[in-house]
Amino acid sequence: MRAEGLWHAAGEVLLLSPGRTEVYVHRRTETKDIYPGMHDCWAGGVVAAGEDPAVTAVRELAEELGVAGVRPRFLFHTVHERGSVRFHAYLYEVLWDGPVVHQPEEVAEGWWMPVEELRERLSDPSWPLVPDGRQFAQEWFAGRAGRR
Repeated sequence: MRAEGLWHAAGEVLLLSPGRTEVYVHRRTETKDIYPGMHDCWAGGVVAAGEDPAVTAVRELAEELGVAGVRPRFLFHTVHERGSVRFHAYLYEVLWDGPVVHQPEEVAEGWWMPVEELRERLSDPSWPLVPDGRQFAQEWFAGRAGRR
C-alpha cells in the first residue's frame, strides 16, 4: 500500500485525560515499518475492507495502548499525503483515566504530556513527531482554538 503509494483510510484516536489537560504521547518501536523510533500522539491504523473508521479507531486503541471499552468521539476527517504515504484520516478522541498498556511490538514507551506542552513542541521541527501525527495535532489545535 505505502510502497505503491495507494490511497487508503485510517482511523486515529487522540487519548486525552478526562479534563482534556493531558494527551498520551508514545514512542514507536525501532522495528516499525514507517517512522521507527519517532513519537506519536495518535493511536491508529488502516481501515479494513468494509470496516467503519470508528471501529478501526477502537480496535487500534485497544491493540496499541490497551485501552478498551470506550466510545470515541469523532473530531474530523482530513487527508494526509507525504511521498508514498497517502490516506484519508478519520480522527477521534477518547477521554481516559485508566491504565495504559503498550503493545511491545509497536510502542516502546509512553507518557502523559500537558496539552500546552504538545502545542509548544509542534512548533519545533526537530522534535521527532511522526509527520501525519504532527499534521493531525496542528489541525486539532486549529479547530480547538476556533471552539473556544
